[in-house]
This record gives sequence, structure tokens and C-alpha cells, in this order.
Amino acid sequence: MTDQTISGSCCGGSCGSGTATDVQDIGVTTVYKVSGMTCGHCESAVSQEISALQGVTGVTAVAKTGEVTVTSAAPLDEGAVRTAVDEAGYELVGRA
Repeated sequence: MTDQTISGSCCGGSCGSGTATDVQDIGVTTVYKVSGMTCGHCESAVSQEISALQGVTGVTAVAKTGEVTVTSAAPLDEGAVRTAVDEAGYELVGRA
């Protein structure tokens, strides 16, 4: 992992409005606040990193609200979610 500076947008904030990845109605649903997302590319990057965590069954990231809804088979370790968000280049603020 490298240190990154979030400059507000990866592409000028002109694309996307909510990237969903297989959100299902089973398991545990947790909503996180993530700072720095401004577009569809941002949503996709965060969704992909969190989706790779063991037990995650669905992720929906919405740049407009800064919220990321994660569905998992069991409660996730917040440190693992924080690391995934960091890897995507954004900051996990906490739970919504």
C-alpha cells in the first residue's frame, strides 16, 4: 500500500451514480461512510476492493451520499473494510 492524496475526484466527478455488485437480502448489512468518492469510477474502485473480502456477498457504493452498503454472510472486521477502502484510494470515515 502506498500513501495517496485524495484530490477530490479521479475523473472530474462527471460519471456514475451508484455502482451495485450483487446485493442480496441475506446475511448482515452494514452501511459505511467513505470520503473522497465523486463518480462512478470511484464507486467501482471501492466496490471491487470490498467485494474481494471473504464473506462479502454484495456491495453498493454511492458517491453522491458517500455511503457504501455491504452485505456479508457474517459481521466484517472493520479494520479489513478500512484496509480495502484505503487500497481503493479513499478513506473510511466510519459507520453511517
